Amino acid sequence: MKAAQLERLQEQLAKLRLIKSQERLEALLQEAVDKELSYADFLDQLLGEELKSKTAKNITMRTNLARFPFVKGLDAFDFSYQPSLDKKQLQNIANCHFIEHGENVVILGPPGVGKTHLSVGLGIKAIEHGYRVLFTTAANMIATLTKALAEGKLEDKLKTYTVPRLLIVDEIGYLPIDRAGANLFFQLISRRYEKGPVILTSNQSFGSWGEVFGDRVIATAILDRVLHHAITINIRGNSYRLKDKLKAGLIRTEEPAVVN
Repeated sequence: MKAAQLERLQEQLAKLRLIKSQERLEALLQEAVDKELSYADFLDQLLGEELKSKTAKNITMRTNLARFPFVKGLDAFDFSYQPSLDKKQLQNIANCHFIEHGENVVILGPPGVGKTHLSVGLGIKAIEHGYRVLFTTAANMIATLTKALAEGKLEDKLKTYTVPRLLIVDEIGYLPIDRAGANLFFQLISRRYEKGPVILTSNQSFGSWGEVFGDRVIATAILDRVLHHAITINIRGNSYRLKDKLKAGLIRTEEPAVVN
């Protein structure tokens, strides 16, 4: 191939924003000659690399927009340390059918057992399946909505949490929520009800949510909508943060409280 023709092809690929193809064109052309590839095989390889590159960039972009506190997939989760978890169930959930079916996922368990890691891992899987995801803690979300309400911008701010296909709300119950905050939480759950699934994590049993939200009536209304279509994962185990100390025998293992 003449240099002028190669340059022209690369310019055309650049105008079409096929950046990976532009970068790899010369090398793939040479490979096609060396291996005597057909036109179809060459084109298949060129476009395959382009699609893979664009998919990877898209996943990276959506992962950044999700605002995860860290990026750890389910493959990094130590299931052997949490034998109460059903690994097959998690793998089925990771197929993300729950999103299409409009099912919520509620992860319960004491502090440090990996609830946030599981929620992030499922969020990453959702992104890989092409869904837009947003992660927040309950405290940060309620603080943001409270501020928006005071500024007369509640409707706009609610859209931040209703537009993503999957919303992850972490750490329900770690900090007390007053009645005004509970009302805002209820508004959000109501707007997403049967439209956009949520993943919720909590260190409190459902029976304690009345105290968490400072109002049993509001808590019941929230649970009614959350649990109508939901998968509940109950982790009964020791904290990962104590894992090394437990191995060293520096602390004694205690029977974890059961969260229902």
